[in-house]
Amino acid sequence: MTIGIGLLGLGTVGAGVAEILANPEGRHPLVAELALRRVAVRDLARPRAVPVAAELLTTQAEAVVDDPAVDIVVEVLGGLEPARSLILRAIAAGKPVVTANKAVIARHGEEIAAAAAAAGVYVLLEAAVGGGIPIIEPLKQSLGANRIDRVSGIINGTTNYILSRMAAEGADYGAVLADAQRLGYAEADPAADVQGADAADKIAILTGLAYGGSVPRQAIPTEGIDRLDARDVAYADKLGYVVKLLAVAQRIDSQPGGGDKASGDPDAVLLDVRVHPTLLPRSHPLAGVNGVFNAILVEGDPVGQVMFYGPGAGAGPTASAVVADILNIAGIRQATLPAGSAGGPVGLDPLLAAGSWRRCRLIDGALTTHRNYVRLRTSDEAGVIGRIGTCFGEAGVSIQSIVQFEAHSDAAEIVVITHEVLEERFRQALDAIAALAEVQGVAACLRTL
Repeated sequence: MTIGIGLLGLGTVGAGVAEILANPEGRHPLVAELALRRVAVRDLARPRAVPVAAELLTTQAEAVVDDPAVDIVVEVLGGLEPARSLILRAIAAGKPVVTANKAVIARHGEEIAAAAAAAGVYVLLEAAVGGGIPIIEPLKQSLGANRIDRVSGIINGTTNYILSRMAAEGADYGAVLADAQRLGYAEADPAADVQGADAADKIAILTGLAYGGSVPRQAIPTEGIDRLDARDVAYADKLGYVVKLLAVAQRIDSQPGGGDKASGDPDAVLLDVRVHPTLLPRSHPLAGVNGVFNAILVEGDPVGQVMFYGPGAGAGPTASAVVADILNIAGIRQATLPAGSAGGPVGLDPLLAAGSWRRCRLIDGALTTHRNYVRLRTSDEAGVIGRIGTCFGEAGVSIQSIVQFEAHSDAAEIVVITHEVLEERFRQALDAIAALAEVQGVAACLRTL
């Protein structure tokens, strides 16, 4: 039985999907039973290398969703609108949806999941996080019996490429970004990648799946690499670390100091979810992930550590994940629909709407605990390191190491790595240090694992 596919978007990922569907030889037998019925594009006249018949193209995306020959709607437009409205329109029509749209799921996932539950249809999103890396389904199914303690990952290939080059070559951020744009690894406007928004969208999705409840995307503390200085990458290397843009979701078993400063909901799962440049020890499983590759480390009980690694973006990897989701739905349809049936809604994926069964909330940022890297610009004179150490000590911050770099004329740079400490204590120490006459400024402050 042929299953009709409606494709919303024929850009990089959409073209990859069309290419797979047009060449089923050697793939899963079900691929041969998938047929493109309608494809929504922005410009009918644009030349295209992908094998899509001209009569299937339309600029009216709603016509793709509404076409009775379309059984499964595939949304690869990106952005929030019209993607959100089209997904909801497909659900209302009883049609399952496959999407690669991290932004719309991160912000409107609960709304979409509720609509899917009411209509009894699937919405699958493996391609929304990690490109070709299978992480969504493992979190929903294979790891479902575990108590997940932490999900951490390098989930943006653009920033990982930039950081890998900076570390290997000592290159400046701006120069490597320009190379990444020239090579097609970075967009002309790279803000979503380099400022951390792309990674924050993805960790919001992973958080919901790992912990069974959503967190507000806009509340996730997010810092990118656009202000990262090459000297911090170099200093990290000298101290035995690599710098990566890390996205983290971690369960917090008890809030420091007791009480609930955030929401008055002590029964909710307490989480620390964030995106920021991080110093990783070279022995860390994620430290060796370089170039445009992604990796996601899941730590749980009883499974321990499980890492998922692979290409995180691009037409091939992302289209692979999209078609895998289509096959998932197609296989269920074939197994459940009577012979000769024209179609109809399929059963809801019971783990799609994880937010429906558990409340989660973010911990107050001041009450998180982390290790920290600090680079200070100071006068090069006796006693400065001692006074800095005193400020940390009086705030209850334990120092792992303190090193002076690049002393010249009357100036010096001092790098401090702390042991794990409450954020509000660390900030108290920084304020006291910044007030010292010998300290010219706090040049950099990064998290450390």
